[in-house]
Amino acid sequence: MTIRLGVPSKGRLMDKTFAWFAERGLEMRRSGSEREYAATVDGADVELMLLSAGEIPRELAAGRIHLGVTGSDLVRERIPAWDQAVEVVAPMGFGHADLVIAVPRLWIDVATLDDLDAVAAAFRRRHGFRLRIATKYHRLVREFLRDAGVADYQLVDSQGATEGTVAHGTAEAIADITSSGETLRANHLKILDDGVIHRSEATLFRARGATWGAAERRAMDDLSRRLVRTTV
Repeated sequence: MTIRLGVPSKGRLMDKTFAWFAERGLEMRRSGSEREYAATVDGADVELMLLSAGEIPRELAAGRIHLGVTGSDLVRERIPAWDQAVEVVAPMGFGHADLVIAVPRLWIDVATLDDLDAVAAAFRRRHGFRLRIATKYHRLVREFLRDAGVADYQLVDSQGATEGTVAHGTAEAIADITSSGETLRANHLKILDDGVIHRSEATLFRARGATWGAAERRAMDDLSRRLVRTTV
């Protein structure tokens, strides 16, 4: 059995992943049409699987793929006790984005998490319900706010344009991924001074629960030597 490697199936993440491995002597290319999600790799005993970035954490956690390339934010959000299920093989140097807490720019007295905690308590006393924070990242946001001592809030799920929820009146604050901050500014939001939850990056992960027999370990050792030789 060969190593099964899941990589993003389209867009810049796929292109940058292919380029990253090409620099290390592994040529990846699509085979057939873009709708076939088929690809090949030369230079290693690897079976390439094209998956969405969101599917890759699931397949890693289930052990159906040995290696996967996806954002570190998705792995931390979607895999409980992620560091017991997967290990980091290599950060890849692209796909950078920050998961942040942002509030309305008009909240001039709110700059830190302590300020947010105070506002949340006052909001509940005034309105009778908790301050709403819209996000797609429930696990990471909940753990971050718990550790910061922020209470009296509720997370509301957002699967669309999270930055617009405040303007639409469906949330008072947001927690979302941003790379440049331009969309936040366009929606009159600001990032709290201590509101960076996680700095995400495209990362190569290894699934601890995949089948690692003698053949897979040999293939992984060969691949690891390539990565060490070209990244040191």
